[in-house]
Amino acid sequence: MNYNKINNIVGWVICVIASAVYLMTKEATASFWDCGEFIAGAAKLEVVHSPGAPLFLMIGRFFVILLGGIKNAAFAINSMSALASGFTILFLFWTITHFAKRIILKQNKEIDLNSTLLIMGTGVVGALAYTFSDTFWFSAVEGEVYAMSSLLTAVVFWAILKWEDRLELEGGNADRWILLIAFIIGLSIGVHLLNLLTIPAIVMVYYFKKSNVTKLGTFWAFIIGCVITGVVQVGVIQYVPMLASKMDILFVNSFGLPFNSGVFFTLIVIGVSCFFVLKWAKANGKYFLHLGTLSFAFILIGYSAFFQTIIRSNADVPIDMTNPDNAISLIKYLQREQYGSQPLLYGPDFNSKPIGMEEGSMQYRKGPKKYEELGLKVDAYKYEPSEERIFPRIWDGNGGGRPEYYQSYLGLQDGEKASGLDNLRFFFSYQVNQMWWRYFCWNYIGRQNDIQNIQGEPQNSNWISGIKFLDKPRVGDIDKMPISMRESKARNELYFLPFLLGILGLIYHYKNDINNTFIVTLLFFFTGLAIVIYLNNTPLQPRERDYAYAGATYAFAIWIGIGVMMVSELLQKLKLGKSSPIAATLLCLLAVPMLMASKEWDDHDRSQKTLARATAINFLESCEPNAILFTEGDNDTYPLWYAQEVEGIRTDVRLINISLLGIDWYIDQLANAVNNAAPVPLIWKPEQYRADLRNYIQYYDSKQIPQDKYVNLSEILQWIGDDKNAQQTMSGKGMNYLPTKNFFIPVDKELIYKNKVILEGDTSQIVDQVRFTMPTNVAYKNDLAILNILAANAWKRPIYFANSIDPNHYEGLSEYLQLEGLAYKLIPVRTPGSTPNTPLRINVDKCIDLVLNKFQFGGADKPNVYFDQTNRRMLNSSRVLAFQLAEYLLRNNRKEDALKIANHVLKSIHEKAYPTGLSQEDRTMILMTNVFIKCGAKEQSKMLTEKLTQFLEDDIQYMMSLSESKRDYKREEIQFEISAIGYLANEAQQSGMEDIAKSMMDVVDKYQSQLKF
Repeated sequence: MNYNKINNIVGWVICVIASAVYLMTKEATASFWDCGEFIAGAAKLEVVHSPGAPLFLMIGRFFVILLGGIKNAAFAINSMSALASGFTILFLFWTITHFAKRIILKQNKEIDLNSTLLIMGTGVVGALAYTFSDTFWFSAVEGEVYAMSSLLTAVVFWAILKWEDRLELEGGNADRWILLIAFIIGLSIGVHLLNLLTIPAIVMVYYFKKSNVTKLGTFWAFIIGCVITGVVQVGVIQYVPMLASKMDILFVNSFGLPFNSGVFFTLIVIGVSCFFVLKWAKANGKYFLHLGTLSFAFILIGYSAFFQTIIRSNADVPIDMTNPDNAISLIKYLQREQYGSQPLLYGPDFNSKPIGMEEGSMQYRKGPKKYEELGLKVDAYKYEPSEERIFPRIWDGNGGGRPEYYQSYLGLQDGEKASGLDNLRFFFSYQVNQMWWRYFCWNYIGRQNDIQNIQGEPQNSNWISGIKFLDKPRVGDIDKMPISMRESKARNELYFLPFLLGILGLIYHYKNDINNTFIVTLLFFFTGLAIVIYLNNTPLQPRERDYAYAGATYAFAIWIGIGVMMVSELLQKLKLGKSSPIAATLLCLLAVPMLMASKEWDDHDRSQKTLARATAINFLESCEPNAILFTEGDNDTYPLWYAQEVEGIRTDVRLINISLLGIDWYIDQLANAVNNAAPVPLIWKPEQYRADLRNYIQYYDSKQIPQDKYVNLSEILQWIGDDKNAQQTMSGKGMNYLPTKNFFIPVDKELIYKNKVILEGDTSQIVDQVRFTMPTNVAYKNDLAILNILAANAWKRPIYFANSIDPNHYEGLSEYLQLEGLAYKLIPVRTPGSTPNTPLRINVDKCIDLVLNKFQFGGADKPNVYFDQTNRRMLNSSRVLAFQLAEYLLRNNRKEDALKIANHVLKSIHEKAYPTGLSQEDRTMILMTNVFIKCGAKEQSKMLTEKLTQFLEDDIQYMMSLSESKRDYKREEIQFEISAIGYLANEAQQSGMEDIAKSMMDVVDKYQSQLKF
């Protein structure tokens, strides 16, 4: 059997193994974050968030059709990710064996059976190490773009190595592989832009094979690779559509031609230009010009997948993010305009003071017959040159707690300016160490747990090795942590073994093949540190971002594989002779992939978890028929999109995402019916909120309205929507303002009775006007849109706010909200003192029915199902409701019902799935324990208080194992935990549970005196 056949067979075997692992452990339905959106988008070919993924959606749609239709869309898309990941492992295997074979040939050895076994060993170990790596496995089992993006990245990198092999056999004919690479790069833009980062490494492979290698030539080849990356990223992806859009404006507005005529003209010009350049280059022997032009053409052909986005947007599909239905709006979509931008090489610090706003180009929108001008785009803040610097890393002072974070992190006083050294310090300590190196180490050294590390806390999601004397100085003694944390399934100790094998491989690669080492290093750099520099991440991210750097762990897996060659060489020196390749492979298999699989399996197996779907159902079932439900974040929106679009669950409920509601295209879409949900009317017309109009409106006391007077909300919206009422500013421009913050919504009592807006027993409490005061001095566009909806709805449809949204978006209406499941319903009954945290008005019978009969918990009743932090947070919303409901029942002397609710939730969420603790995400368990105490349920109270007390004792022991400088991270937490136990002890005392109270107070007294809090 020849080498190529063995290489192919072993590669396919590894592919089958990896695919089987991922298919067995893939999520049962949709996952949290973007997965619900992508699955729904693929199921019906809808338009997902910018910059889009049309190729992913089209291939996903094929899998949906192949595997049973829309109802099976989650299974189909998750299976697609699993298979894409399995094939990524196949191409990684062939990539590793290519480099290993090159090393053998450079050593002037023959490719005999012994060397073939060694080469296969490198591929098997490296590919399986990546198979079981934390970040890649996570993406492999859910319906996201990263699995397919990894596959395309693996394919293009393998393809340039295939070109290298074929060049030796076919000469110039091998360059057809370059065209394949160009086409795949073009296609990959329709999945994710990660693929572009392979271009510098691809150029270096080409240079090392085609040229007489010199240091200067290597430098210029590297520069050319970077330039090509930039040309594709900016020139192709951005400027080709921009050119087409400008031509379309010219053709439509100036020449009176139909829409898209300028786009077709641009494409024809590009096509004809390519044809003549190719003809001239061939006639004049300009080979590289010919190859480059063909490559450009193939990239454009692949990139043309984005026509699908425009076509589907024109169909007004329910999910139509950015509404890119023409050449103009497509630019905003591709440029991710709604997400803003970050400074890269030059810009302000977080506390730099702006001196104004920079105006950009004219904005347009598609009108009935031509493109209409919307005014100059407000691009960004303008700063004095002294307020900006080279390589700004501590930027974005626009809220979110970042200014305070920067000051604390860097030790700056109020008003103190950051220096260039501060920027570099933050870059290396936070952006490089915290936001990249920590993630890299998770994969090949080990991970502490799954709790997001936000501020460098020693107890949360650090990298660990399992070697105590190395870990303890950084993270303390993990074995002294509370049981829920020390026995976390996400605690994976790899003892440095994968990392060390990779380092051995890097050394061996460098010693034997410096050129290819440089190529892999480039791939490692551009998919790791280069992304760190480009993203310029701010602190306080909503989630861990390890998925962005999967390419770097892919590159390192190549060296893990090559490390087998170093181990084999060492074993040869121990006189193992010809058996050393097999011995090295088996030893490395046991030490790395098998260790990784045994450690990682339990926290990557999602096969029985259905929580995202369950959460969506719980939100939707909380609403009455034909309701409007306001949501805000990814995890209370995307799963609901999935439930409605894919499974057809409660399609009568109209979902409105507050985060998107500040953008004109999203407000426009409220006028469309969605599935079985009717349009949502507004007071304003589109021209009153178009583009940057009324992005925010400030309160200004013009003395026209007495400040104790409440004004009809509809009238005040009409007033601020009229430019005649704008206040003149020093610049001469008019600025709309709010003359009052006190509003009322009229109440039509007959309509209230007819639509059964309130419970029968509350009819006597209906107010004539819902009076409320806006809580802030600035109303942003999304707030103004909410007020528009409230005013225009006029009690015709039930309005709900998800319990997960920022309370500021209740717009001062908290006292008119009634808790119904996971949402608050707006009703014309005032309950003084009611807040989202302590709701004093609850639809009790509905909530009891929801919790006991309708709510689902997504597999949380099973002890072997793993729930990570995101899942636990979403599970916690059900526990919060159960506590609020039980507390309300206790206040109304319904102890039996309260106990029934508490017991049901305790049974539905297994201790193994969501361990009892005192950490921040667990604190509702303190309140639930108190419910059991108040109900007199001694058995449950004793069990829970013992667990909570043990958690406290363990946490204190863990804190004491930390160095003095790191104890401050835990001190405030411990103080809270002690006070929580004291609180429960007091409640137990009052409920007659003397023994429970005493055992808790003994612990409290012991540690209060010992720690001197």
